Amino acid sequence: MQDLQRDSVAEALGTVIADATGRPFHARKLTPVGGGCITRCYRLEGDPGNYFVLLNRVDAALMFEAEAAGLRELAGSETVAVPQPVCWGRVGGQACLVLQWLELSPPGGAAEQELGRQLAALHAIRRPHFGWHGDNAIGSTFQPNRPEDDWVVFWASQRLGHQLNLAARQGYGGPLQRDGERLRSELGGLFRGYRPLPALLHGDLWAGNWAQLANGQPVIFDPACYYGDREADLAMTELFGGFGSGFYAAYRQAFPLDAGYSVRKNLYNLYHILNHLNLFGAGYLHQAQTLLAGLLAELKA
Repeated sequence: MQDLQRDSVAEALGTVIADATGRPFHARKLTPVGGGCITRCYRLEGDPGNYFVLLNRVDAALMFEAEAAGLRELAGSETVAVPQPVCWGRVGGQACLVLQWLELSPPGGAAEQELGRQLAALHAIRRPHFGWHGDNAIGSTFQPNRPEDDWVVFWASQRLGHQLNLAARQGYGGPLQRDGERLRSELGGLFRGYRPLPALLHGDLWAGNWAQLANGQPVIFDPACYYGDREADLAMTELFGGFGSGFYAAYRQAFPLDAGYSVRKNLYNLYHILNHLNLFGAGYLHQAQTLLAGLLAELKA
């Protein structure tokens, strides 16, 4: 974004922030900061205070609205800190989401342990059905959340089935679709003796989606919330770098896991690998096929 365009966007953001908060805000400077690979992230400096701003294509407005709803849902649990959403919508021909600015730093061991305890408390928040009150996004991929009483049906259709359909449209057929459909049809075999309950999930909790405040308090962000099996959140923490042993020990002490988690975590991470296949290309195809083969082998055992 050119400097003149950035100044114009900053001024427009100042107006929408003032409208949302009900008090004057003078925007001074919009500076790029590190963030995700899907959305452009900025620090908006002004008077009074600073904000964290996410910008994307104008058609991402609904995605940002859903992210704000997820942050509000997480905040309402009173279990783990999140940046508070301020406003969202369209500005300067772009979709925007404005969040509370938090001074964050890379997390340490004590913060990991505290996050483990807090995540266990988050997963104790229940609803009657799996899914959520609205659809959202995982990365930039549409994520359906239609309420469902049966977790196996929900995962087979709205998670695996959805991603496999997207993959088929992009030309990923053959063994991926054959094995994927077989897994969907036999999915109940991975849940014998285990009955998941609808727990509030962050939905995209990998190592890049949390940090800590100066006082050591954990903060999570970039959610893709819904109510589902808590194992799905734990599985994601083991993907793309993982968390330290203190995190898992603290979680398990607060909320022990079923023995079958060691197998089902591969089922839950298959969803994210398929999503990366659909977002970023064939570099994830072999990993998806390997996970599928392992899960089908477990069903034979």
